[in-house]
Amino acid sequence: MSTTNHITTKWLGNMAFESNNPSGHSLKIDIAKKDGGDGSGYRPKALMLSALAGCSGLDVAALIKKMKLEVDDFQIETIANLTDEHPKYYDKVTIEYHFHGSNLNEKKLQRAVDLSVEKYCGVMEMFRKFAELDIKTVFHNE
Repeated sequence: MSTTNHITTKWLGNMAFESNNPSGHSLKIDIAKKDGGDGSGYRPKALMLSALAGCSGLDVAALIKKMKLEVDDFQIETIANLTDEHPKYYDKVTIEYHFHGSNLNEKKLQRAVDLSVEKYCGVMEMFRKFAELDIKTVFHNE
């Protein structure tokens, strides 16, 4: 059975909107002052990158827990190229997984990243429909 998400996005005036989430939280969306907004909220396209990193990050964090891996710190850097022509969209996206620690099991951490990228992350699958993805894993043994 499929799941349906229902999001309500309400105009707050000028170029700002408030959008709710099934979690019960809301966020503000706005554009930069130079583009006519107030710069008081998240940018829509950048939110897509946060969704991508967040989706995959949740997968990897769950696998770190399940595999009982030692990781001191973990971050995802997402760098995306916007096309020049309208409608502007991300055509190339680099996703870098950075793991920090003194006892990193690189093989298992790479497996966790691979499982997220290839099997679990639905947002990653959506991005595949319109962008070239470059996945990198970086280990910082400290």
